[in-house]
Amino acid sequence: MSPSSSIAAEPGAVPAPDEHHEHHPSYLVDGTTVKSWLLTLDHKRIGVMYLIWVLLFFLIGGIYALIVRLELLTPGPTIIDAMTYNRAFTMHGVVMIFLFMIPAIPGAFGNFMLPLMLGAKDVAFPKLNLMSLYLLLSGAVIAIWGMINGGMDTGWTFYTPYSTHTTTTVAPILFGAFIIGFSSIATGLNFIVTTHTMRAPGITWFKMPLFVWAMYATACIQVLATPVLGLVLLLVVGENIFHFGIFDPARGGDPVLFQHLFWFYSHPAVYIMVLPAFGVMSEVVATYSRKNIFGYRAVAFSSLGIAFVGFFAWGHHMFVSGQSTFNAGVFAVLTMLVGVFTAIKVFNWVGTVYKGAVDFKTPFAYFCGFLYFTVFGGMTGVAFATASLDVPWHDTYFVVAHFHFIMVGATIMAFMAALHYWFPKMFGKTYHEGWGLVSAALIILGFNATFIPQFLLGNAGMPRRYYEYPERFQTLNVASTAGASLLAFGFIIAAVYLTYALVYGERASANPWHSRGYEWLTESPPPTHNFVGPQPTYTEEPHFYVEPEKAEVPDAV
Repeated sequence: MSPSSSIAAEPGAVPAPDEHHEHHPSYLVDGTTVKSWLLTLDHKRIGVMYLIWVLLFFLIGGIYALIVRLELLTPGPTIIDAMTYNRAFTMHGVVMIFLFMIPAIPGAFGNFMLPLMLGAKDVAFPKLNLMSLYLLLSGAVIAIWGMINGGMDTGWTFYTPYSTHTTTTVAPILFGAFIIGFSSIATGLNFIVTTHTMRAPGITWFKMPLFVWAMYATACIQVLATPVLGLVLLLVVGENIFHFGIFDPARGGDPVLFQHLFWFYSHPAVYIMVLPAFGVMSEVVATYSRKNIFGYRAVAFSSLGIAFVGFFAWGHHMFVSGQSTFNAGVFAVLTMLVGVFTAIKVFNWVGTVYKGAVDFKTPFAYFCGFLYFTVFGGMTGVAFATASLDVPWHDTYFVVAHFHFIMVGATIMAFMAALHYWFPKMFGKTYHEGWGLVSAALIILGFNATFIPQFLLGNAGMPRRYYEYPERFQTLNVASTAGASLLAFGFIIAAVYLTYALVYGERASANPWHSRGYEWLTESPPPTHNFVGPQPTYTEEPHFYVEPEKAEVPDAV
């Protein structure tokens, strides 16, 4: 069946290109020069370039993390001095958050999949899309230049008044993050307009794939919250260079004002990282459970609910800043409300899996890891929302472990699931499923082995960001470093077999997972303009499956 027709002739039919349909040249071969890639306006090529760059930034951030863990093998100096250690954990946070976790899923998979899922031939503003990539890279270059020429030792939160007085290179790194913010705003604006104006006939708001809902909610946060971060970073740069006295109490400034402004963005930024991950997993769980998504509207509205409430929960980062008991209570309740919306998603994902004909492939293995990290990390988040628990845990390794479980763990699980799930769609190749499962197991086990000891360290009172520590904490630190090595090994395996698959992998069929997602309507990899012929018309819901016992569906070619 041609994708230019209605997608379903009968209930449960798999929409896919006709077996005898002539394959058209894919976007990968429509211009093979370096210039054709660097100046492309094709959302798919831009998504692939985003993917390449965020993987490089992930490598850089991971190297910094291993340096930190190796240093903490012993209670005293191990491989680097104290100032280098401060710079290493700062740059680990800056690179991982601003250059990997925030742009990874929206930039790579959002750019690639959003128009395909909406039946559009591109995003609303292709030139703005390309500009957003180069804004990201420009900011990264400036930040990395600052990293090489002195680095920064403030931690990724840039807290004043220290960041206004430190002799390290604060200004270029903060200015780089400021430029990266414009990239985030441009991407969010593009996704909002694309979702409103470029849906194909038949795709109403409640027939959009749940990944689109998640990206839409994320884009709203990007557009509304990121300008606040940009302004506050510029103020810190000015304070650092010109000593204005905005945040410096010695000059009449207020350092707590910085915390309010910073967390007003940075708490919603948590959901810029996690909401796209939720969207990915909604696609994965329906495909590999062979079931209609359970509670479609509840999952869709919970994404908007998280985005909305996230703007009012920043104060739980500031329970020890001197705010009133009443304010602490209000922020605690609002923070717990985010947990309610997240729990709605978790229960609906579990309901989707329940009695499904589960096909346990690599993306589903990452879904299982994601569910574990989301529930475990989410419960510790509810605990942190309780001021009586937050105060003794504040600035300990318990915070580090919580952040990595709910933020890094969930985001990386979803990123790896998306990479494997959409790998055939993006590159038209298949990877080795056995090695995929081995790698997923090592990554999930390595993540637990790295951060569960840090929960115990924090509960025992070890502060975060300390270069030296009492000898009684060494055993757990050694265990955490060993877990980080296992985690790194799992990622190395994934890098090897995916690179091999790109070069030597077998050609993928158009719909190797038998998914009923809209993005699988076209060939794999897609042609330059996504679909051949006129814009498709959609008559079937995006997550529509027959009953599991009847879900024997022929492969699509």
